[in-house]
Amino acid sequence: MNNILLRKQGVALNANLSDNFFKRVWKSRMLYLMFMPCVILLGVFCYYPMYGIVIAFKDFYILQGIMGSPWVGLKHFHELVTSLDFSRVLLNTIIISLYRIAAGLPVPILLALMINEMKDGVYKRFTQTVSYLPHFISWIVVTSLFTQVLSPSSGIVNAIIKAFGFKAIYFMAEPSLFRHVLVFSGIWKEAGWASILYLAVLSQADQEVTEAAIIDGATRMQRIWHINLPYLLPIVSINMILSMGSLLNGGFDQIFNMVNPRVLDVSEIIDTYVYRKGMVDFNYSFSTAVGVFKNVVGVIFVIISQVFISWINKRGGDREIYGLY
Repeated sequence: MNNILLRKQGVALNANLSDNFFKRVWKSRMLYLMFMPCVILLGVFCYYPMYGIVIAFKDFYILQGIMGSPWVGLKHFHELVTSLDFSRVLLNTIIISLYRIAAGLPVPILLALMINEMKDGVYKRFTQTVSYLPHFISWIVVTSLFTQVLSPSSGIVNAIIKAFGFKAIYFMAEPSLFRHVLVFSGIWKEAGWASILYLAVLSQADQEVTEAAIIDGATRMQRIWHINLPYLLPIVSINMILSMGSLLNGGFDQIFNMVNPRVLDVSEIIDTYVYRKGMVDFNYSFSTAVGVFKNVVGVIFVIISQVFISWINKRGGDREIYGLY
């Protein structure tokens, strides 16, 4: 008897919860209606193409289609992990990505701190605008610009080098220097745009704390270190997690436009390798297997970096990385 009563109560409770849920949905129906185009676009362009992942487990032939092509299991993944070419490409991708994170992450933070310390006025707005502009220039134009600036015959950099009595340096064709060119050009192009997020966080800092620190005699560097940087720590942690998630995204647009045969051994990354295997060699199954491998590793890196950074933040005072404190 008690069991019957409990079941009836459970059914009634579930019915009430269901009614309340549909009432809330109906009450906010216009918001859900506005959100529907985003859901449709996400489904059509992000989730529906995932059907093509099965190509990685088949020998894909265009005339036979995806379902008509024969299954080969993990053949392409085995070929992937045993390929010397892929080992070199994977190493290049990791080196370039880690170099970018190590050199590129502090620059927008420092730029945001410097701009934040400027007094409001024309010079501050001009500095912000100039730092943002390179983001809107395509990599084709940026490649042309750096090729001209670093040219061994007519570039301004080599003109200065030759003025001091040294030989001209082929920056764009020297394997030992090309990665530095990649990272520096990326920082130049994106640092100003990335600093917008940090400036937005700094604009929300408690001004009363800053004023109290000034009254107590804190120097500018002390205010930056003890007030501004702690405000930036949560967003820096999140950016670090996202950067680790895209560790195997070496920057296709930049490298595809800047690379040349002389530096291919030190600059070819997974994205350009997939393009070459899929679009040039027409090996669609193998290139899909490479893409699946890259995305799975990216998810693993996100999880590991999130756990690690959360542990560091808690060790530093039980702070959360997703909010200011």
